[in-house]
Amino acid sequence: MNVFDYLFDTSKHLKKDFLLGSKATASFTNIYYDSLKIASYLKETVGENQHITLISPNSAFFISAYLGILKSGNICVPLNFAVEQGNLDYILKTTESTTVFIPQSLKHKLKFDAHIHLIDEDEHLAILSNQDLINFDSDFDKNRVAEIIFTSGSTGEPKGVMISHQNIIANTEAIISYLKLTSKDVMCVVLPFFYCYGLSLLHTHLKVGGSLVLNNSFIFLGAVIKDLKQYKCTGFAGVPSHFQILLKKSKTFKTETFPDLRYVTQAGGKLHAIFIEEFVDAFPNKAFYVMYGQTEATARLSYLPPEFIKIKPNSIGKAIPNVELKIVNDNGDTSAINEEGELLARGENVMLGYFKDIEATNLTIKNNWLHTGDIATMDKDGFIYVVARKKEIIKVGGKRVSPKEIEDVIIAIPEVEDCMISGFDDELLGEAILATIVLKNTHNEESMSNKILEECSKHLSSYKLPQKIDFVKTIQLSATGKKRIK
Repeated sequence: MNVFDYLFDTSKHLKKDFLLGSKATASFTNIYYDSLKIASYLKETVGENQHITLISPNSAFFISAYLGILKSGNICVPLNFAVEQGNLDYILKTTESTTVFIPQSLKHKLKFDAHIHLIDEDEHLAILSNQDLINFDSDFDKNRVAEIIFTSGSTGEPKGVMISHQNIIANTEAIISYLKLTSKDVMCVVLPFFYCYGLSLLHTHLKVGGSLVLNNSFIFLGAVIKDLKQYKCTGFAGVPSHFQILLKKSKTFKTETFPDLRYVTQAGGKLHAIFIEEFVDAFPNKAFYVMYGQTEATARLSYLPPEFIKIKPNSIGKAIPNVELKIVNDNGDTSAINEEGELLARGENVMLGYFKDIEATNLTIKNNWLHTGDIATMDKDGFIYVVARKKEIIKVGGKRVSPKEIEDVIIAIPEVEDCMISGFDDELLGEAILATIVLKNTHNEESMSNKILEECSKHLSSYKLPQKIDFVKTIQLSATGKKRIK
């Protein structure tokens, strides 16, 4: 089955709006037929199994292009709309993509070769106005590649994660199941659709007949709070930085009631327990789902049921439906209780592999198990705890240090607004620990350094103490909410 047909199986004739908001509204029926027209156009002009690039902020334009590409039997390559020219050139060349959907606002910021066909809003509208619908073969191989999502590679070149139609179907089914999504759900979307977490919101709410409110300006916290209330959103999804900003930067967020909000989900990295506790205390009647996943697993691998949020706040929970998780030690044996090892996953949501990179694929998927690269432990109750990414582990004098463990201590200091731990080269230790810190207000940096080191020494072994502390005004966020120093 083509994932397009799966997503619209029961919702294609709904007259209700799928998109809500001041900037764009669109019914399920409109999106269904607009996407079919795009699919028909692509099938007639491009054919099948071609890589078609999509560069756009969240919008009706993105959605109809994305779904149309999938339905046409071609392969969608959604890119960050802030993509660097070098990465764009590399991806277009590697995928041999000659068709790019891109709005006018972005078209002139990037350079394209003359042979690249750029489809902007005007041509998109012309297709919708003039294209006749064609018939599509219902006998479709669900294991065909649906999309390639490019992520940062260890060599500096982006790695293309190949996701099949069945990968999306399997992950969507599981997420709908554990979040108990229905047609009554309305999700406030601040996550970009080029990111697998964002795409999962699109997939799940299309499938159940729910609705989305697109908010592309999270920095304007008032607009997010207004959308949550005005459109009676039942769900909100964010990465750690979203929750930190709402809790630390908004003066009104914790005083709101949000009567329609049923649940929130958090993934895309570890949210420090202090923020989880703060949120749950402020909103005790809202279900808080901690989730864990990877692009290589389409989106999701595990979740912590809300009833365990105060009992096991540092856990990523257990496997989602129809996924197996296990932890193996350096010998490849299943780790004992509380023994560190690499987290492995198996299920129909695991990627087909990396695009044109058999070596990396074989290193990541072995005997049908996805090697996540995350170091984790499992407690006696079967709950999993991620210690660190393998590549994020800092080796101080041969001893392994998890950045998150140090961040948890520093972020709990009242004067600290944000913190990021990284390693730097040291002749004696190999690597040493750097703490990059944002303070809430102006403080004497020397006295704050002493306080931070004093607090760290109370909770951490001596080799885990920062050797260097840098104070900065802000830690900048990428489009997906990942931290980077400004």
